[in-house]
Amino acid sequence: MAVVPTPQRGKQPSLSQLRAFAAVAEHLHFRDAAAAIGMSQPALSGALSALEDVLGVQLVERTTRKVLLSPAGERLADRAAAVLREVGALLDEAEAVRAPFTGILRLGVIPTVAPYLLPTVLRLVHGSYPELDLQVHEEQTASLLDGLTTGRLDLLLLAVPLGQPTVTELPLFDEDFVLVTPDGHPLAGRHDLPRQALRELPLLLLDEGHCLRDQALDICREAGRTDGIPATTTAAGLSTLVQLVAGGLGVTLLPRTAVQVETGRGGQLATASFEAPAPSRRIALAMRAGAARGEEFAAFADALRAALRDLPVRVAAPRPVRDPVRDPVRDPVRDHVPGQRRGPG
Repeated sequence: MAVVPTPQRGKQPSLSQLRAFAAVAEHLHFRDAAAAIGMSQPALSGALSALEDVLGVQLVERTTRKVLLSPAGERLADRAAAVLREVGALLDEAEAVRAPFTGILRLGVIPTVAPYLLPTVLRLVHGSYPELDLQVHEEQTASLLDGLTTGRLDLLLLAVPLGQPTVTELPLFDEDFVLVTPDGHPLAGRHDLPRQALRELPLLLLDEGHCLRDQALDICREAGRTDGIPATTTAAGLSTLVQLVAGGLGVTLLPRTAVQVETGRGGQLATASFEAPAPSRRIALAMRAGAARGEEFAAFADALRAALRDLPVRVAAPRPVRDPVRDPVRDPVRDHVPGQRRGPG
């Protein structure tokens, strides 16, 4: 039978104790938890034991093979994580007050945006914000949103709308999709392509998890493509996808910002543009609602819009930072752009 610690009255948990507990709760493994927060395993075990003494409850069940959270640990793990997030927000706000556009900015970017927009982002940061330590993380949308929620990331660059009431979107631009075909394809070079042309085409798509795959499938459904017409999935990235098209295996859809980079590597590809309103996607910066650096991020979005004007996109008008209480989430039907996919990016 486990011995329940006697609470140490008058004492409060330390941040290092809470970090140790949160890491163990996440990894359920002492070695992995210690490595994740840069602490030795004996120090982590001691911090966890000290926290149990302070609280007067057993937080974990230690066995020779694994670590389990006790019922009390299950209840208190979210509380500990919330305290650590608030402390992080306090430090972020203090840093933002001291000097905007300095310190670390952890930017998450989806793979179908990163190669085409990062050159512009990096030029802007190096030219206008030399004191900003930009750290870029390329991940899929679900991982980015998790990173934003947990505080691992500060700002995201991705396709929207996300439908997340705790996330504030700062729209940057809309861009059309273009059909990429092998050179000599009957549709190559057209500028008035109807969406219905997608119904029977051998369409190549990205793997599961990429928002661009979901967007392409939505466009096909809107065009009347049935589930009986297979969409072949064979690529983890746009570069591979385009090379498969060049090899005659099918056609694909690319956002316009990717066309020059991905089709400029050889002469075996052609493009076709859709008739208006063309299918499109919206790209935005996204931050936690009420983020301490909200004004700084909104200013960064304004500067980035200006820097993007030379790209083949329709730059969005600046928007004020939304207050999630006084200004509820926008109506996806009212605000829908014709031809643009609804739903998460």
